[in-house]
Amino acid sequence: MTRWISDDHLKSLPAAMTRRALGGVASTPAARKPASRATAKTVQIPEPVVATVPAPTAKQRMQAKGRLPKGVMNATETRYAAHLDELKLVGEVVWWRFEPVKLLLAPLTTLTPDFMVQLADGALEMHDVKGAKAIYEDDAKVKMKVAAKEYPFVFRVVFPKAKKDGGGWLIEQVGE
Repeated sequence: MTRWISDDHLKSLPAAMTRRALGGVASTPAARKPASRATAKTVQIPEPVVATVPAPTAKQRMQAKGRLPKGVMNATETRYAAHLDELKLVGEVVWWRFEPVKLLLAPLTTLTPDFMVQLADGALEMHDVKGAKAIYEDDAKVKMKVAAKEYPFVFRVVFPKAKKDGGGWLIEQVGE
């Protein structure tokens, strides 16, 4: 256990202060007046209890930075937005918005696709950007499949390709 105070400085403090700073546990025995043999007692100072923190799970490591507030893009989504802007310049995409709609799938169950994209032919697509295929969780897959059946949009899941594979995006259609 690391302390914010050095051992040398701790030894220079009065014993009562040392015990108070350590929650009633002294790191070194306090200097006391010699007691008579009749009243001498042996006092055992318990070792401080150190809480152990369990190792993070794979999901916790994946979400180490936590979730961002609604309406704020993560790094992968920001890169995909730049890609959509490029497609706008060449005329393949007319319009796109980030998290513009929340789709009700069942009571208390919703899906907020990352991007709504309007293609040059007028079709509307919902794109959900994931950091990698390995982290595309089952609940997200089910929500996308249900949404694809319930709503008249094309739903796509977007994954970034590794630079060694040429970069870019792997785009998969969900449902039919």
